[in-house]
Amino acid sequence: MAQPEVWLRGPLPGIPDLLQPVAHSLLQCREEVEGTPPSLTAELIWRRVGVAATVGYHVRHAIGSLDRLFTYARGETLSTAQLAWLAGESNEARSDASELVAGFAAAVDAALAQVPQSRYGDSSV
Repeated sequence: MAQPEVWLRGPLPGIPDLLQPVAHSLLQCREEVEGTPPSLTAELIWRRVGVAATVGYHVRHAIGSLDRLFTYARGETLSTAQLAWLAGESNEARSDASELVAGFAAAVDAALAQVPQSRYGDSSV
């Protein structure tokens, strides 16, 4: 039997109450990415259907977007490396499914590490 969605499994330890939905969403996305690309061949991951971007592009974009969003949330500007990643997101560099999944999992882990440190983590806000 499949597990229920992450938010239905209860509160996550170490995450402030107000930020539980953020952490649940990040973990749900990670589980969905971990479950989908491995079942796709490299040809399917990088196949264009009409004008839609490829599955591979969307995963790479999500990796960079998470990093950028949490940078902005900290009140910081993007680094040279982040700007380079952004510029390269639309390139059709071919990562395989395992690289995409590992990259997304690492991006989610980095984001989750910042959630408890958020100024919004104080339940009195």
